[in-house]
Amino acid sequence: MIFIIEGIVLCALFTLMVYIMSRNPIKTLYNYPPKIQERVMSLDDYKDQIPTQKNKLIAKVGASLLFVVILALILRFINGYTTFLQAFGYGFLLWTIVNAYDAIVLDIIWFCHDPQFVFKGTEDMVDEYHNYWFHIKGFFIGEGLAIVVCALAGVVVSLMSYG
Repeated sequence: MIFIIEGIVLCALFTLMVYIMSRNPIKTLYNYPPKIQERVMSLDDYKDQIPTQKNKLIAKVGASLLFVVILALILRFINGYTTFLQAFGYGFLLWTIVNAYDAIVLDIIWFCHDPQFVFKGTEDMVDEYHNYWFHIKGFFIGEGLAIVVCALAGVVVSLMSYG
């Protein structure tokens, strides 16, 4: 039962984060299919607003490290896990729930069909906005990232338990 509650809470928090970030879609440009990114980068309206690759990397690494800490604290102090394997396994399951929710609900159902995510000057790129395969591939990339993040969270939990 705790797993279901934690999954729902994490999905809700992730939805809130995505909603806040969606207020300024240019900041999430690198989460769009490549052809949309290319078009937006070529448009004069967005020239001075495009996030750099360095900013993208810093944001992704920062978010991943923040998630390691949050996940480790949840796993250790809410779930009571003390070993690497407990924390890694449970953390990976939670990540997978949120990752699947992100791909299906937030990306394929919401993003692909909400006009608020369409950049001015890309309105003709309907097929690219409905590129479900891009989001499905993103799910699998997220699962690869989960292995690293959850392993780090597992290490943190085991260090907290024996430190």
